[in-house]
Amino acid sequence: MSLASWFRWNEPPSRISQRSPTEMVVETLMMELGWQIKQAEKQQRERENEYRKIKTGVDYGWLVSYPKPKHSYDISPGERLQLEDMCTKIHPSYCGPVLLRFRQLIAEYEPEVQEVARLFRSVLQEATEKIKEEDEAKKLARQWNTKHKTSLSLMTFKSRTRISPFSSNIKTISEDVERGTEPTRRVWSMPEFRSAKDY
Repeated sequence: MSLASWFRWNEPPSRISQRSPTEMVVETLMMELGWQIKQAEKQQRERENEYRKIKTGVDYGWLVSYPKPKHSYDISPGERLQLEDMCTKIHPSYCGPVLLRFRQLIAEYEPEVQEVARLFRSVLQEATEKIKEEDEAKKLARQWNTKHKTSLSLMTFKSRTRISPFSSNIKTISEDVERGTEPTRRVWSMPEFRSAKDY
């Protein structure tokens, strides 16, 4: 019997590499949600203990140990499925910014345990809307570029309007001075614009 059979060197790569990026995003975001819920529970217990200290005026925390609650807060299965579905819409490149935004809001608002899932949902909706806006902008830019590449390549550089600064029938100030007539209200320093049909 060889030692290679004891060690699992010949096995295929671990489960991590077999998962799709979407699954990894969902798992990462849901793990963050679970951790933030546990942290909110812990902070809520600490606030309750502080309230007891203030209410009684004496700290017996060193004497009495409060049992950890057997039932921690858990989101309903339906809500969990909805949140997981929303997480699948998050592109892997947005996973980090979503986590940062969620952590910022948790730190800013210090929500109760029941509010953490709603806060998470709002962050996911915000990220989904941003992704949609960016996709629409990219789509419009792509359409614009493909549309104008073809139209610019077919277009000649002659415009329909021509600028004729030295045309013979343009009136000048010197002509009006020589004739002694009042110049028209046209600005003489500007060239005269004509459409292509005048030529």
